[in-house]
Amino acid sequence: QVQLVESGGGSVQSGGSLRLSCEASGYTYSSYCMGWFRQAPGKERERIATIRSDGSTRYTDSVKGRFTISKDNAKNTLYLDMNSLKPEDTAMYYCAARRSDGVCYLAHISTFAYWGQGTQVTVSS
Repeated sequence: QVQLVESGGGSVQSGGSLRLSCEASGYTYSSYCMGWFRQAPGKERERIATIRSDGSTRYTDSVKGRFTISKDNAKNTLYLDMNSLKPEDTAMYYCAARRSDGVCYLAHISTFAYWGQGTQVTVSS
């Protein structure tokens, strides 16, 4: 059974940094499209970044240059390094996995079959 468990969320001041982790069990990251998503209260879930099995990454414009997605296949762990955090980054952050990475960043959110429970990130001004 595939399980994703996020950690690393918390409260920081504007300009601060956090590192989110997503540990997977039940499959190997190396063959999946992985992504980080976030959802703020009253808003739709938003795709932030994805990473394919070949290591290629893609980001939504609002986080480019500030966030970095990476993975450690040996540890089966996905990361999201977040720098220069802004109050508008406040949200629940989720990691997700999609079995096929032929299409990754542009894949519909419903095709990500596996989701973590989420970790809260709060950025104060």
